[in-house]
Amino acid sequence: MPHLCLPHALMRSSLAASLTTLVVVVLLALAAAPVAAQSQGDPERGRVLGFTCTGCHGIPMYKNVYPTYTVPKLGGQNQEYLVSALKAYRAGERRHATMQAQASTLSDQDILDITAWLVSVGGGQ
Repeated sequence: MPHLCLPHALMRSSLAASLTTLVVVVLLALAAAPVAAQSQGDPERGRVLGFTCTGCHGIPMYKNVYPTYTVPKLGGQNQEYLVSALKAYRAGERRHATMQAQASTLSDQDILDITAWLVSVGGGQ
């Protein structure tokens, strides 16, 4: 049975196209990395912005005055949940006067940064 081979020029062209595609994919991935990291927030900036959160959420077994319930720990929570909750407080869709007041001053980036910090501290806050 005869052996079919691609001409050398065609093989080189195919290899060059594959390498070009690989380089483009790698460059796109590298370019997107800072955007992905930023979209999750800056925990250090969030620590500064969220310092007041520890006044209630950082006290073990702290009870809210009215309605009376134990204030939840936020450290280690799911970031998507925390973002959703803060945006709902900010929009007035979730009711709690103190939380609405706190969230009303936050930008979307502030919320990402604060929640990134809360996720990073684990169960400590």
